[in-house]
Amino acid sequence: MSVVKRVVLAIALLLLAAPAGFAADAPIEIQWWHAMTGVNAELVTKFADEFDHSQARYKIVPVFKGSYADTMQAAIAAYRAGDPPAIVQVFEVGTATMMAAKGAIKPVYQLMADAHETFDPKAYLPAVTSYFSTPDGKMLSLPFNSSTAILYYNKAAFTKAGLDPSKPPKTWPEVFADAKKIRAAGYSCGFTTSWLSWIQIEQFSAWHNLPIGTKANGMAGTDTVLTFNNPTVVRHIANLVAAEKDGSFVYGGRTMEPDQKFISGECGMTFNSSGFYGLAQAGAKFPFGVGELPYYPDVKGAPQNSIIGGASLWVMGGKSPEVYKGVAEFLSFLSQTPQQLRWHEATGYLPITKAAYEAAKASGFYAKHPGTELPVIQMIGKPPTENSRGLRFGNFVQIRDVIAEELENAFAHKKTPKQALDDAVSRGNTLLRQFEAATK
Repeated sequence: MSVVKRVVLAIALLLLAAPAGFAADAPIEIQWWHAMTGVNAELVTKFADEFDHSQARYKIVPVFKGSYADTMQAAIAAYRAGDPPAIVQVFEVGTATMMAAKGAIKPVYQLMADAHETFDPKAYLPAVTSYFSTPDGKMLSLPFNSSTAILYYNKAAFTKAGLDPSKPPKTWPEVFADAKKIRAAGYSCGFTTSWLSWIQIEQFSAWHNLPIGTKANGMAGTDTVLTFNNPTVVRHIANLVAAEKDGSFVYGGRTMEPDQKFISGECGMTFNSSGFYGLAQAGAKFPFGVGELPYYPDVKGAPQNSIIGGASLWVMGGKSPEVYKGVAEFLSFLSQTPQQLRWHEATGYLPITKAAYEAAKASGFYAKHPGTELPVIQMIGKPPTENSRGLRFGNFVQIRDVIAEELENAFAHKKTPKQALDDAVSRGNTLLRQFEAATK
């Protein structure tokens, strides 16, 4: 017998002697594209590693793809090229676009049913899941890093300015007054805001029970019209423009760019996502507190409730049943109370299940960390109205850029606040009509 034949025979005998499943030892890789950074990204990696070690059949591969917008566009491009990730994290304003992408997604409710995974939509917080569900309650994507907007303030800056560090401002007039005192105390910036459109237009409108657009902010149909250029919003933007003249307010960018202005101690207050909590804890060298969003006390019905932000996990189409089985098991893993509790406590994002919320209360976490329950209460404190359930506008990623561009014109005194908002609405409505025509 030749050497070659002996080697082939030896390999064949080894394969015959191998235990069942030997050929399947290599786990099936499941790509998870995300936009998390800092401590949030570290926990994403930990969750993937823990799931991988809990079983041997699948391997979750988290891949950072840049900003929310970058991640969504990368997934769409990959789908068109025929090689999308199995899971992609999409921010909430991409919901309408993902819903309209027929065939590009695998609805989560269908995924879980096909994989025979235990799945009860009622186990999740309704204020969170309704945003990502059909009108009859079928969840299209899995809420993951769900958030809402809150106020953060530097307690040391408050003390230096002669303000009570245990009492954040509750109204917008108080914010502007406190910001002037912080400036007078030597700080170069009274307050700033991250996520300009989301917080100062979208959250602001819901908190004041004002519509952003018709058709329940697009939740009831694509033939919607933007209407946020109302007198209350115009007044608010005018107040921000006026406050920027003396540094009481400093505009620092459209999305996350202003984060460092607070973490560095430059600004005494900031408006940001509840999901900024973990990043602030890791970066700030001063004690800070949180407060509810402020409101104008002369607006009837304010405050109402804030709306959801952050992102959810969408499952992309065109994958094999075996991959979908692994995705379903991983989404079940992420929904379990231990994971949800750790995510909520470490990051400031909302717990997505009722069990995780109750576990956080029972553990004493909220008592030990005052203010951390505030985002949940702010969202569920009042039954939502058509103006405060959320929003679902097509092309809203582009519309947010339009809003930011027009507000920047107001901050630069190129346009009056009213003209800037009127133009943002007009340009936004053009984008809505384009989306409506494309989805018919």
